[in-house]
Amino acid sequence: MDGLTWRTGFEVELLAPAGSDRLVLAERIAADHGGRVDRSFHTDSEPSPVPGVDLFRHLSPAFDVRDASGAPVARLVDDVTIRADLDGTGARGHRGWYRVLSDDARLLRLVERHVDPAAPLASVLDPVAALFGVTADVRTGSARVNDTSGATVAVVLPLPPGRERPCEVVTPPLVTGHRAALAALLGPARELGFTVPHEAAVHVHVDAGPFRTPTAFANVVDLFTHWREPLRAALGTNPACRRLGPLPPEAAALAARVRGDDPPTWEALAAEARRAGLTKFADVNLTQLVAQRPVRDTVEVRVLPGSIDEDAIVRAAGLVEALLRRCLDDRPLPRPDRGVASGAESALLDLAGAPHR
Repeated sequence: MDGLTWRTGFEVELLAPAGSDRLVLAERIAADHGGRVDRSFHTDSEPSPVPGVDLFRHLSPAFDVRDASGAPVARLVDDVTIRADLDGTGARGHRGWYRVLSDDARLLRLVERHVDPAAPLASVLDPVAALFGVTADVRTGSARVNDTSGATVAVVLPLPPGRERPCEVVTPPLVTGHRAALAALLGPARELGFTVPHEAAVHVHVDAGPFRTPTAFANVVDLFTHWREPLRAALGTNPACRRLGPLPPEAAALAARVRGDDPPTWEALAAEARRAGLTKFADVNLTQLVAQRPVRDTVEVRVLPGSIDEDAIVRAAGLVEALLRRCLDDRPLPRPDRGVASGAESALLDLAGAPHR
């Protein structure tokens, strides 16, 4: 159970010590690999304080680590769910870092395509201004581009104090040597004083392709619906982790239909699933599984607890892999017995047909 056999990607949420930042770790990892760090942007969103605007989407500083051959080693990004450990006393616009904000995802994608993530705040929006035939409005500590009608395209503001410290370490898909690859990232993080933040989680991505059948979909839904509490108990899911939750009831209803007399085809099932209220911010993210044009072609399991220990991460991911492998079996998953939470890990190992540890 401590070894992984599937192609797997990891997202590990860490926190830099006060006065440090995610670039420090990126440069250390790059040096260990004889490689380099490339500056880029990370896209995220958070609720807007502006009336009439639900979300502000933003681009924040990200760092892509490549080895001596140019192959990706890791990507280090912000995670807006990490908040409790930030005291807000860091410098606003640490290292001159900033965020690019917009209330329109399409405009933000256009901005990202045209701007240089290494450009200074005062000039980063100049290519966007030229695109719209206007001049950027640059003020002390901010810049803005409005179109010719006065509608705002994008705004640049200094990074809020402390937001340089969250560090989500995103690996490329790992085919073999999962533990060693994680150790090469987390060992330096430990040495540099990085810690596990209060709200942290580890996310595991596996290839979505094998799960694009009605029975596999139904089994995954049943696992994260009927076995939700035993699974969280066995893994030790962090109760402070944000953006988790159960799958919508409509997904369970679709899974039940797969077991019925007139089961849907995968195409019909996926179309209905897209209307079923699936969201990325659930215990398991199935949005890309059913998407017509997946951005990241994976099933993402989001309930592993935060950790900076590669052995603990691989051990938990091994249980997840065994359970997902069982979901590829056409046999329906049985329902858990009452009181199973007290022996959750043993029950889940039995479910997966895996040896007990």
